[in-house]
Amino acid sequence: MGATFGKYIWSNGEFIKWEDANIHIMSHVIHYGSSVFEGIRAYDTHIGPAVYRLNDHIKRLHDSAKIYRMDVSWTVDEISQTCIETVKKNEFGACYIRPVVIRGFGTFGVNPFDNPIETYIATWEWGAYLGRDALENGVDVCFSTWGRIAPNTLPALAKTGANYMNSQLIKMEAIVNGYSEGIALDNQGFISEGSGENIFVIKNGVVMTPPLSSSILPGLTRDTVIYLLKELGYEVKEVIIPRETLFIADEAFFTGTAAEITPIRSVDKIQIGSGKRGKITEQVQNAFFNIFKGKTKVPEDWLSPIK
Repeated sequence: MGATFGKYIWSNGEFIKWEDANIHIMSHVIHYGSSVFEGIRAYDTHIGPAVYRLNDHIKRLHDSAKIYRMDVSWTVDEISQTCIETVKKNEFGACYIRPVVIRGFGTFGVNPFDNPIETYIATWEWGAYLGRDALENGVDVCFSTWGRIAPNTLPALAKTGANYMNSQLIKMEAIVNGYSEGIALDNQGFISEGSGENIFVIKNGVVMTPPLSSSILPGLTRDTVIYLLKELGYEVKEVIIPRETLFIADEAFFTGTAAEITPIRSVDKIQIGSGKRGKITEQVQNAFFNIFKGKTKVPEDWLSPIK
């Protein structure tokens, strides 16, 4: 999963060189995890390079900041336009975009209010998140011994750096045990999500995905897939999903901006369905990637051209 990084990062209103994008060691974010961020992809499309669901991502960034009482100085439209400018500045077409809002260096202590709010946007070229062949052949995953954050502890609806300490535990445990990814359960013992992906499970032609109440991030690729599946004529249920449902599923797949749509071929060494990408998974994959070829009709504002 190599990456080619851009030469410039947008920093609080101006472009600076990548190597100059530094923060103070006493910044609040380093000690207390006070950041919110987004992961966004730009694709080579039928209308040229374009960012996928840009405004929706930046709206979620603002929502995450609001939950954490972080006052962002830049509007949704301003950050969205600056994402496009950052891609252009780095002479990228298809790439990954990372806007991040942090609490910087001010006073020290848990109380964050006297620390400045800083906003950055970085871009880089990034391939398939779970491996080059994962989109076709699927991945082997496990259930994690680490549960997902519980309601009334940390807000799962916010995409915040602190939440990803939980994700790291899930991911590291999976990797050291020989798996590509881990799946966490919620505080009630039902399926929640992967370390950085939402999950879909298919049984007898019915597609299920955990609801927001299962401590999941409201993923935009998840939202896209629900839209596409309904357009394809499939029933989609947002329901709590018992762990063992995965073992007897016909198909299962992850969704995420980085992971896109990645089939799951086994869980805890139990084969899912035929052990390869299933029919419905392949159909929704094709529908998703055909968005960028102009063959799948979606709302016009889902593609923001880089001009």
